[in-house]
Amino acid sequence: MSAAGEAPGLTVHSHPATAEMHARDSESDSEEPVMAEAQARDSAAEIPVTSNGEVSDSQEERFKWDMKHMMTGGPTLKETRIVSSSYGNPSEGIIEAETYRGGLKNAQSGPVVITDEISKNIALEKLEQMKKWSISTYKCTRQVLSEKLGRGSKTVDLELESQIEILRETKRKYENLLRLARQMASQFYQVVQTQRQLGDVFGELSVKSPELHEEFGYNAETQKLLCKNGETLLGAINFFIASVNTLVNKTIEDTLIAVKQYENARIEYDAYRTDLEELNLGPRDAVTIPKIEQSQQQFQIHKERFDKLRTSVSIKLKFLDENKIKVMHNQLLLFHNAVSAYFAGNQHQLEQVLKQFHIKLKAPGSDGPSWLEEQ
Repeated sequence: MSAAGEAPGLTVHSHPATAEMHARDSESDSEEPVMAEAQARDSAAEIPVTSNGEVSDSQEERFKWDMKHMMTGGPTLKETRIVSSSYGNPSEGIIEAETYRGGLKNAQSGPVVITDEISKNIALEKLEQMKKWSISTYKCTRQVLSEKLGRGSKTVDLELESQIEILRETKRKYENLLRLARQMASQFYQVVQTQRQLGDVFGELSVKSPELHEEFGYNAETQKLLCKNGETLLGAINFFIASVNTLVNKTIEDTLIAVKQYENARIEYDAYRTDLEELNLGPRDAVTIPKIEQSQQQFQIHKERFDKLRTSVSIKLKFLDENKIKVMHNQLLLFHNAVSAYFAGNQHQLEQVLKQFHIKLKAPGSDGPSWLEEQ
């Protein structure tokens, strides 16, 4: 049984859904104007076909021309893409064309940075550093505990250790000296301020009490002179305090920092020395020999660092002792002469002490520069 309008030579077998298919054909006939408009809009990208699937004669030449340019890869080279749709869709059988982008991606110019690889390398490097730090910390902690428990051996330079202990004791004594000198300067400053106020009161009473004018006047001049000499002595004491403070908290402290580094290097040296000795006491086979060689390398590295720091500390202690003697000789001479001249009432000698040590006194009330002077 053949349907009307079908091409000759094609037969359609009967099927239970034949009536339904004829109904859809009738609907497609009603939608032909809509498809015609869609074909007119997309004529460059569509291939019209007849009911039996053959290319129409009117579009055959156009189709051949498009295929020729697609195969030759000219400027109108296109990349076809089949649009899937449901059965009965008006656009079924249409092949859309898009601009051809080529089979290979365009290579980007300039250096190519592989961030993932760099991040991975950084993470591995940090992990290796953490591993080395953990191993070193474990060995040093074990060495310190064994020394405190009396089970481990300790490398001791008796001469250097005695010098370090003397230096620490000297620092403690100089810190006490510095504390007392500051306390004296603070208390003496209060005395000078009281003398100044007392001299002002004596001077005021000298004016307002004619019957005791001379007596009040003598006391006012005496207190003012003592106040002036007291300020001179305070200048010498403050200079002494500043010099001792520099010696204690700068020079000696820097040397003690070097001593601390030396002591840490000594602990590391003993830790790796103990580790190497333990490995040497064990069996030697294919597993332990590489460990012994690696431990020997680490031991040599820490031994060189330990020897270097020990030499450096010895030199610093020697120069520190010479510098300490020179500084304290001058400062003790200054302190003695200034205090003796003040309590002897020798104003000229007190001023000579300041000139000898190049000490300049600040004017009263000029503890710091004003904001106009700083501009």
